[in-house]
Amino acid sequence: MTDQVLNIGITGLHCGSCVGRAEAALLALPGARDVRVNLADHSARVGGVAATDVVTALEAAGYPARVDHLTLSVPGMSCASCVSRIEDAAGRADGVLDVQAHLPTRVVQVNTAGSADAVMAVLAEAGYPAQHETEAAPTDDPAARYLRRFGIAAALTLPVFAIEMGSHAVPAVHDWVAATIGQANSHILQLVLSFAVLAGPGAGFFRRGIPGLIKARPDMDALVALGAGAAFLFSALAVLAPGLLPPSGVYFEAAAVIVTLILLGRWLEARAKGRTGDAVRRLLGLRPDTAEVESGGTFAPRALDAVVVGDVLRVRPGGRIAVDGVVVDGATHVDESMLTGEPVPVLKSAGDMLHAGTLVTTGTLTYRATHVGRDTVLARITTLTEQAQAARLPVEALVNRITARFVPAVLIVAAVTFVLWWALAGLAPAVVSGVSVLIIACPCAMGLATPMSIMVGTGRAAELGVLFHKGAALQRLQDARVVAFDKTGTLTQGTPSVMHVAGDDAAIMLAAAVEQRSEHPIARAIVAFTPASAGQVDGFEAVLGEGARAQVDAHTVVVGNAAMLAREGVASEATLMDTGAGWAADGYTVVHVAVDGAHVAALAVGDAVRPGAKDTLADIAASGRQVAMISGDAAPAAQYVARQLGIEHVVAEVRPDGKVAAIEALQDQFGPVAYVGDGINDAPALARADVGLAVNGASDAAIEAADVVMMSPDPGAVLRALHISQATLRNIRQNLFWAFGYNTVLIPVAAGLLVPFGGPQLSPALAALAMALSSVFVVTNALRLRRAGA
Repeated sequence: MTDQVLNIGITGLHCGSCVGRAEAALLALPGARDVRVNLADHSARVGGVAATDVVTALEAAGYPARVDHLTLSVPGMSCASCVSRIEDAAGRADGVLDVQAHLPTRVVQVNTAGSADAVMAVLAEAGYPAQHETEAAPTDDPAARYLRRFGIAAALTLPVFAIEMGSHAVPAVHDWVAATIGQANSHILQLVLSFAVLAGPGAGFFRRGIPGLIKARPDMDALVALGAGAAFLFSALAVLAPGLLPPSGVYFEAAAVIVTLILLGRWLEARAKGRTGDAVRRLLGLRPDTAEVESGGTFAPRALDAVVVGDVLRVRPGGRIAVDGVVVDGATHVDESMLTGEPVPVLKSAGDMLHAGTLVTTGTLTYRATHVGRDTVLARITTLTEQAQAARLPVEALVNRITARFVPAVLIVAAVTFVLWWALAGLAPAVVSGVSVLIIACPCAMGLATPMSIMVGTGRAAELGVLFHKGAALQRLQDARVVAFDKTGTLTQGTPSVMHVAGDDAAIMLAAAVEQRSEHPIARAIVAFTPASAGQVDGFEAVLGEGARAQVDAHTVVVGNAAMLAREGVASEATLMDTGAGWAADGYTVVHVAVDGAHVAALAVGDAVRPGAKDTLADIAASGRQVAMISGDAAPAAQYVARQLGIEHVVAEVRPDGKVAAIEALQDQFGPVAYVGDGINDAPALARADVGLAVNGASDAAIEAADVVMMSPDPGAVLRALHISQATLRNIRQNLFWAFGYNTVLIPVAAGLLVPFGGPQLSPALAALAMALSSVFVVTNALRLRRAGA
């Protein structure tokens, strides 16, 4: 806020000249006033400019602001209008750079160059006391709290409802009440019981709602307090001072039922909300509490927090890996579905990586810890999931702007309804109509429509091995009209392997024996293709860029390209050369084999297409999207893979800037583009695409540039990400349609618009029930996403 004088902590101040340079940077800001930099406490004081401008100017001068990232728990956040008021209030605190309130978890995240105390003070003043999330009571279960309040309210409300509504509906009940306790005593009893409901379990509505009204910042609690309070006060005056009001009925049951039913809705809502966080809780639950750690030659249980990098651990069949590590001894299949979404267990043996939370199936493994605590892949997945669940989509910003103005608009509609009914039909119908409008219009469902779907959808995505690194990607991904893939490591395995063989099998065995002495990737591919090769190898010699030769069991063996054959004076065999030329045209690397001066075999080494890639791309195309491939590889290799997978749009032999240009061309031609890659050279393209998706094993640069991180290398993960995005946005649209449609239809009904035409008018009690159930509907609908993408 530019009308504030900000107090901001800064770093890097060492002397008087530092102070002068920092002050000069701040004075250069347009509108800056009251500038003072204090060397003693390393702070800057400045007015007339925004906190973000101050931080930018100080950083440019070499004196960065001390920015704290606060996570505050705000139990009083109950509706969408609360969200906007909390964000506005926190934004007024000294030094606040940005703030985001998250309704489902009742958490506020603040980046501030000021103090946490300043933020908490302005929130308390606004009626939303906050505390650091780590200080929040871990045993405070909102669902249990609302259930207790609902139980007490229901017990007190039932006699009121039975007496009043029973007397209206059944004449015998009316006669029994009059004969047993008397009509006047009946009203006094109802007054006492309904007051107990409002002052006891319903007190929170008044405690939060009335200050909001006084400060002209009404929220949902204010609507409930006004509605229930108006019904109670009208009835109390009618009973205690009957001369002040014209003859009319009493509505104690309406006041009590409103509070009781809304508490019922809050309980059901809180209970359902608790299930929306199941994904993160399940992820955390995959981590064992203890691990078997080697000490003095034996393995003994140790608390997980006490495990450090370098410890040697053991896991038995059926156990879960405790920390990330590398296998030292043993071999077994490990179920990694919680990371990758892939159901097939993976064979792990010495040298293979293990990840915390994965499940050992049959054998026992010994492994050395490489990453522990917050550094494990499981911990990072949990953090990314929590961040994605707290994300705010562009559509949510629009909803919050609407709901921020909705409550004041409802107050106006309720006031107009009250005045019109009072003028046309009397005070009692006016109270009923005005209270019904206040209650039916509570915007809970609107506020929950988007964040609940995001919370469940991103949690489900994490279970399927898809992490939305940047929350807005959840909305943008479903808009993508093109899905473009890098080739190597994305559509293909990323490592060379022998794809075709021609010639003498015995010669291939001899070639593998030679290549066992080489570290070249192609040599490793040949050895992997013929692991049983053996023989006495002597005189191994590698020729850079051409191949290698050696003596194997008294045979002279030459392995390499055509130039290597010519160097060794080997006459090429025509059929093998023609076959090799065909392979080369398809982008393969051709390796020839000569034994004792005769050209006897040839191999095609290439990068194999990933299993399932063709079906995945076909499904993406069937969804109405274009599929493209953008690769830095040679055009023949790229075109060959494209033909195998049915890809029409191919751009090959491009450097990183060329990939960016290719994406821009696709955007101009088709619209939003999603790009899938894994390498450092893919980072610019991932950043330029409307949505960037990094596959498993991607470089750090690619992951940082990407919006979505997929834990599986299978291209099918892209399809799962698309399905989750589509399902979540469809769910949000359903929720918003219900929330806005509900209010659009029922507010006029509650106002009595249909009464002159013989239509119904909602009573306050029915209005409370409808409002409560609307929120429950939205949360329950969001929970359907737990089955999405299956």
